[in-house]
Amino acid sequence: MPTIQPEASVKKLIRTQRNVQQHWVGDGFPVRSLFSYPELGSMISPFLLFDYAGPMEFSPTEQRHGVGEHPHRGFETVTIVYSGEVEHRDSSGGGGKIGPGDVQWMTAASGLVHEEFHGREFAQHGGVLEMVQLWVNLPAKDKMSPPRYQSILASQIPVIDLPENKGRVRVIAGKFGEATGPAHTFTPMDVWDLRLTSNQPIDLAVPDGYNTLLAVLKGSVRVNNSETINTAEVGLFDRTGDHIRISSDPETIALLLGGEPIDEPIAGSGPFVMNTAEEIRQAKIDYQSGKMGKISRAHTA
Repeated sequence: MPTIQPEASVKKLIRTQRNVQQHWVGDGFPVRSLFSYPELGSMISPFLLFDYAGPMEFSPTEQRHGVGEHPHRGFETVTIVYSGEVEHRDSSGGGGKIGPGDVQWMTAASGLVHEEFHGREFAQHGGVLEMVQLWVNLPAKDKMSPPRYQSILASQIPVIDLPENKGRVRVIAGKFGEATGPAHTFTPMDVWDLRLTSNQPIDLAVPDGYNTLLAVLKGSVRVNNSETINTAEVGLFDRTGDHIRISSDPETIALLLGGEPIDEPIAGSGPFVMNTAEEIRQAKIDYQSGKMGKISRAHTA
């Protein structure tokens, strides 16, 4: 795992975010938005939004639960499934099914239309759905890049054991020690899926100058031997410092998000995130005129 230098300084926890209010995205995703850019802006950059869906039990059905066609421009969506299945398809030709442990990294960039539904097999058998969707900003120079789609299977994600049986880390993006995550990103960032098992402290090296966020999905995490981040809460750390010190309840699940800030203006409206109000206006015009494409009915997820 990454080594901590003698002169290292610990990042301070500066804020804890929580949201007990749940809302539905379509009829398939009961989410709590644990952070979003209109309130936090540069404190969370390059990240924009974090939706935590579930866990919720769904009964068997032949209906398709989810959210139908809708556009995006100017950013990426990252979907991580913990339980259940999600099927996706979009107007750029991307699409697929992801299940527990899998990740879908969709770059909307210049614009596309997509849809997300429960997997057909999952819907027929029913079960617990639990997933997160993260919105990742793009720098101005890349916002009008061609869309792309990355389907990352659990088997492709490196898993690193923490010392002294303190847990393990799945490296989705960025680096952890010698392991590099499979996700291709536009700006430097780390996305680590943590399974923590020990109440003994452990230091995790994170770059000085990065925004660092720790989202706890199950259990609780104690930070710097003093403050606690509980289930469905996100801790925001100061940019200064090159490691965080944490301990946890047994069987804790958390996501560590770290990234080099994109210190540019943010203008957003619904599914569009750009740099200026004029760019937002143009995105709406382009979507309404069909320039973001249509989902091919011949394409199957």
